[in-house]
Amino acid sequence: MKFMGIGAITTACLLFGAPIDSARAAAPEDVLTSAVDKIVAAVMTRDEIPGLVVGITTGGRHLVFNYGVATLSARQPITDSTLFEIGSLSKTFTATLASWAEIRGHLSLSDPTAKYLLSLQGTGFGRVSLLDLGTHTPGGLPLQVPDKITNNEQMIAYLREWQPTYPPGTYRTYANSSIGLLGLIAAQSMHQDFIGLEQARLFPALGLSSTYIDVPEPKLADYAQGYTQKGEPIRLKPGVLFAEAYGVKTTARDLLRFLDANMGLVGLSKDLQRAVISTHTGYFKAGVLTQDLIWEQYPYLVSLKMLLEGNSAQMILNPTPATPITPPLPPQDDVLIDKTGSTDGFGAYAAFIPERRIGVVVLANKNYPLKDRVRLAYDILAMLDGKDIRN
Repeated sequence: MKFMGIGAITTACLLFGAPIDSARAAAPEDVLTSAVDKIVAAVMTRDEIPGLVVGITTGGRHLVFNYGVATLSARQPITDSTLFEIGSLSKTFTATLASWAEIRGHLSLSDPTAKYLLSLQGTGFGRVSLLDLGTHTPGGLPLQVPDKITNNEQMIAYLREWQPTYPPGTYRTYANSSIGLLGLIAAQSMHQDFIGLEQARLFPALGLSSTYIDVPEPKLADYAQGYTQKGEPIRLKPGVLFAEAYGVKTTARDLLRFLDANMGLVGLSKDLQRAVISTHTGYFKAGVLTQDLIWEQYPYLVSLKMLLEGNSAQMILNPTPATPITPPLPPQDDVLIDKTGSTDGFGAYAAFIPERRIGVVVLANKNYPLKDRVRLAYDILAMLDGKDIRN
């Protein structure tokens, strides 16, 4: 156990009792641990983060570093069991569910939304494809569900009157409602409730034992307290389409397994493994990134400058011209695939490189700047890969 200047407790534990793969990790484990400690200490001090976890996967073997506290009031330390809100990283699970539904014949991403939401027949939104929902290209939905909308029925009524700002498939406009609707439709196509479907079928099928939308009573003690940028305590409150867009709570250990699944390193059923990998299909070029089904993709080696640009507020808040990739780009190995996630009180980031079989997750119980999460993960990936990619 080591104490940092910011008072954070750090522990590193190897999962599955196996050493980190020396053939894949350029830095020896003790050197890696020391370097991660130093990088994390700087970020936690600068951004005043109460608790943070770094998870590393290399060749399917995991190393988890726990820092700081889950709650400031009780000084409860972060552990492997600590649950974090992961915000929009939840969208990658929704995309996986939709892909799984397609593989199993319940829907097609080329279908229009009106095929599943019959009240939208004859409307502009009814002609939007499910693929457009999963790639942020439906034509200009707002980032957040409008405040006046408090249930799904009101959301559908809003969409009946909605008119696209751009032709579908021409601009990337990041929006919670678009992936939220894709999740709603995917669950409807499988004749189940979305939350029940993810918690009872998808998460167990992925081998995730500590991943929830509704945290069960026995696990509430593991649920970290979130903190706003001003240091005020806060946790996620349910809202329209929240479960589909940003409602997942999980551990670093479970997220590492999910990254492993995305690199084909765990034993999934044939149809689910195909569904997971299919979410890496590249459908649009938008700015510096390739837009997959929610996941965002970059050629590898990728510069830090490019990665920061792709994860910038500008890409989230502003419309970006989107050029269709025809035919779509099949899943690639020599790429970096990533996704950020935030709620008012938590900040998350995940990135992996299939060809190198390495990945990093960073979870914190404070909403801190995206650029700091990306830099932290990027530096760790550079150490794992043994290449000077930091340019």
